[in-house]
Amino acid sequence: MIHKDSKGLLTYFLLAAVIIVILVVSLRGLLSSSETPAYSEVIGHFDRLEVSEFTLNLGSGSLQYKLRGDDTVYSYKVPNVSIFYAELFGEDSGFEGGSYRAAYNAEHPSEPLVYDEIPASNSSVWLNLIPTLLMIGVMVFLAISMSRSISSAGRINSVGKANVKVDGSDKNKVTFEDVAGADEEKEELQEIVELLKDPSKYRNIGAKIPKGVLLVGPPGNGKTLLAKAVAGEAGVPFFSISGSDFLELYVGVGAARVRDLFDQAKKSAPSIIFIDEIDAVGRRRGAGLGGGHDEREQTLNQLLVEMDGFEVNESVIVMAATNRRDVLDPALLRPGRFDRQVYVNYPDIKGREAILKVHSKNKPLAPDVDLKTVASATAGFTGADLANLINEAALLAVKRGKKAITAQDLSDASIKVIAGPEKKSRVILPEEKRLTAYHEAGHAVCHFYCPTQDKVSEVSIIPRGMAGGYTMALPEHDKSYVSKTEMNEQIIVLLGGRAAEKLILDDISTGASNDIERATDTARNMVTRYGFSDKLGPVVYGHDDNEVFLGRDYNSTKTYSEVIASEIDSEMRAIIHSAYDRAQDILSEHKEQLTRVAEYLIVHEKINGEQFIKLMNGEDPDAVEVVPPQSSAEKAEGTVFAPEPPKDSDDANPEN
Repeated sequence: MIHKDSKGLLTYFLLAAVIIVILVVSLRGLLSSSETPAYSEVIGHFDRLEVSEFTLNLGSGSLQYKLRGDDTVYSYKVPNVSIFYAELFGEDSGFEGGSYRAAYNAEHPSEPLVYDEIPASNSSVWLNLIPTLLMIGVMVFLAISMSRSISSAGRINSVGKANVKVDGSDKNKVTFEDVAGADEEKEELQEIVELLKDPSKYRNIGAKIPKGVLLVGPPGNGKTLLAKAVAGEAGVPFFSISGSDFLELYVGVGAARVRDLFDQAKKSAPSIIFIDEIDAVGRRRGAGLGGGHDEREQTLNQLLVEMDGFEVNESVIVMAATNRRDVLDPALLRPGRFDRQVYVNYPDIKGREAILKVHSKNKPLAPDVDLKTVASATAGFTGADLANLINEAALLAVKRGKKAITAQDLSDASIKVIAGPEKKSRVILPEEKRLTAYHEAGHAVCHFYCPTQDKVSEVSIIPRGMAGGYTMALPEHDKSYVSKTEMNEQIIVLLGGRAAEKLILDDISTGASNDIERATDTARNMVTRYGFSDKLGPVVYGHDDNEVFLGRDYNSTKTYSEVIASEIDSEMRAIIHSAYDRAQDILSEHKEQLTRVAEYLIVHEKINGEQFIKLMNGEDPDAVEVVPPQSSAEKAEGTVFAPEPPKDSDDANPEN
């Protein structure tokens, strides 16, 4: 795209090119006119038979001729062609439209020139225009080159402008009604809305408007949507920008963009500035490895000054969102800057049901769909996950030729979101299929005999994503805490697949690598983070998070000795070995059930939760349970009675 300043410059260059061309043509005409002989002189040459040859174009009246003994070509513009013909050749000369060429007759020098008509040719005209066209091309090239330079210069000059998106219209307006599953968060932010609507009510009592609100929480839980809803409820301009938009190649650009952002917001006050992913620019100062004079730090310093410096920002509230509060600079988090921090956590079952209702509002649902049941089976899902779940279910319904989304579509979409799409076309060797079946059956049987673990909802040996199979156990309730027994049994379940391989196949495979990794992480957290080790006691060893922040952790040292590190490793091994032995004991004791589940998987490749329970109880998983119909009286009482045989019918007697 060409900058508007460069467009004007290009126009000026083209105008200058046209003027130069006109001047060149005029100058050429003046030069040619100064060398053109007089009319009487030309007629005299012809009268005295001094012309050796000539070419005459009747259309343009141009004349080129040579004199005897002279190779110079003379040009002459005939002022009046008809008079020239009549005076030179007579009125009956026979000249008509066209071009003529004549040559001197050397055998009869006293005779007039003999002329012949020749086809009209404009080649000489184009040849004369070639230098002019080349000059125009060079000037256009220079104009475009200079316009690009000016455009680059314009971009450099505008690089300090904040790339901000302003939304102050009622079109696509977001309100708190569009945000579900965050009732406490909306209540917390409602006060900000009231402050923006009527700030005088709070000033009269001496209350100050909060400078900033920081939305913290895992990704996908609606932090950005909440910020938009605050702006929509308050009816004020909403300036949104990403934290990475402040950073640029040039030094000082970030600070300039911060100043420009706040200048725009002040002009439209009351207003809201929303900085998404503020950790991109608000990281802890001194964390860089290249010294303190860092462009990121200069941008952060300017942001701190704008939020709470000598400048007073009346009715401008800064809202920001981040997933990594632990890496933010402490100066950002103090009162006077981000006065209020709102934690946007995973939705509970009530919130998930509300979110599902919002995203399925414009989608047809079949009568068998119960959103409360779907919400109970999606513990740990974020708002973004639930939106994706509804969309995937709608896509599956269309793919299957349905007019509405069914419960089966939602169930299949849930598994697809968690584990990925099925890969039914993959060719699996019989021995690999048998190994996968016993591996997943080992997980499922350990689930069944670990009372703190969730119930198995589906077991499959069809590859999904990066997994060769899966055992899915969906939680029935939302949990805020996990006990030591639960974590021990989690490790037992994770190692159940490896234990089944060893028990049945007398060999082990690489298929349990992810299980071992997750079991090791769980054991490490039990020892170093949660204080579940009786030997090491309730002490935290190291940081309480697994992510390394290079600027903070580069120069940090371990908070425990090498002796403690060795004891940590010993305790982790003890927990894992104990869980592995327990998994082997469970599977050895219930080997018949393990084999039954695995052999059924080899044939059918997939079983659901009800079929799994029947297999564990020794029942036929494919048997269909027949429920006798209820009479109206039975339905009213809520009690099921055995139906009586019909009396006045031939069908009452089986012998008939």
